[in-house]
Amino acid sequence: MEAVVFDLDGVLVDSERVWDEVRQAFAATHGGTWLPDSTRAMQGMSTPEWAAYLVDEVGVRLTPDEAAEGVIAEMAARYAQGPPVIDGAVDAVRAVAARYPVAIASSSPPVLIRAFLEATGLSSLVPVALSSEQTGAGKPAPDVYLAAARELGLDPAKCAAVEDSTNGLRAATAAGMDVYAIPNPHFPPDPAALTGVTVVASITELPGALA
Repeated sequence: MEAVVFDLDGVLVDSERVWDEVRQAFAATHGGTWLPDSTRAMQGMSTPEWAAYLVDEVGVRLTPDEAAEGVIAEMAARYAQGPPVIDGAVDAVRAVAARYPVAIASSSPPVLIRAFLEATGLSSLVPVALSSEQTGAGKPAPDVYLAAARELGLDPAKCAAVEDSTNGLRAATAAGMDVYAIPNPHFPPDPAALTGVTVVASITELPGALA
């Protein structure tokens, strides 16, 4: 292993519930009807993908671009009050970065990735931070993980990925990375997605697990 690539939502920030609250409220305000599987379906989608889902499947009466703009504006407002950083996440990234190059491969839009890095003082330690909207298809497609490996100048097989959700775990596995799962307690991954991965109880235990 020569590098570690972190997911953001659910791994470093406790934002999956925030995304869900914001999208549900936005959908209700704009004529949509939340579906039983909408929350899980959108986890890992890139911005264009989940915006289209809100319009096509949930029935939001806006264009996808308008839906994306509205949801991201509300998320940015939430982050302006301080990203919901998971306890121990910053120290874990610092500990890992002391031993390996690190990157972020996230489905969050670039503005929220930057907000997290700036708020936590991690910008200088994370030379590669990519959003799936910059790299092609969202998770479970492997695009953002493959792009992160390219930016690091490494074979994906020499990288470890840290994920929490079903779609994220599938994306990292499809990229050929050594996958470490920190299962999201609020949205537990499909047990099948945990096949062949290393399960870690919490982000604070990750540096030791990577040793």
